Amino acid sequence: MAVAKMKFHVALSEDAMARLLSRARQEQLRERTWIIEQRVERLPPGLSRREAADIRRSIRAEVIAKRRSGEFGGSRDDLMARAVREELTARGLDREWPEPPEGEVDAPGRRWGTPPSQPLGAGGYGARLSVNLPPALGETVRRAAYWTSKPAVEALQEWADRWGDGPEVALRQSERDGVPAELALLAAAGRPSAPQSVLEIRERLRQQVITTGDLIRAAVDRLIWDHQPKPPAPSDR
Repeated sequence: MAVAKMKFHVALSEDAMARLLSRARQEQLRERTWIIEQRVERLPPGLSRREAADIRRSIRAEVIAKRRSGEFGGSRDDLMARAVREELTARGLDREWPEPPEGEVDAPGRRWGTPPSQPLGAGGYGARLSVNLPPALGETVRRAAYWTSKPAVEALQEWADRWGDGPEVALRQSERDGVPAELALLAAAGRPSAPQSVLEIRERLRQQVITTGDLIRAAVDRLIWDHQPKPPAPSDR
């Protein structure tokens, strides 16, 4: 019986999605071309049905071995699984992690402490990728993101207790909690304004929060920019 995969939905730029789909198509075409060449070479006319079936089975087994070794890309999910593993290894996160406290990673909405997503449009996220990872790998992604981010998330919670989150975050939280937006805005307005130096601390902490989406997007970058120069970061202007 096939083992169920762990599904992740990740926002991507349209350019990254197009490049990922192109890479997956190239890998599939390379694999199919090799299979056809092997069948032409190893299945001469006149073979018995049993001989031909044995050779086809041997070719399929070689394809599986080449996928496992990384010589062939396999499906898009196969490509992503290898890239995710490489990204975890590069960050020192490919190890055993304890289970997060129950309910901590299942809350709806954005992970606490993370800023809003990039806007749609130029430089933003205009596409959505679904990735199916092997259960053990998916669990490592989920746990690594939680435990790596935990110190920064707790520091951000303390920051918010002191300075508040500002009107944008207050509105998002009010929508999640069912609190009238007017009350949330009044509560946010009653807090003291954070000076620039304190806002910079919050920004540094936010940058230390890693989500599952961050890890998978980094894996996509590994795939689409392999042996290619990365484009310059989009300007803030």
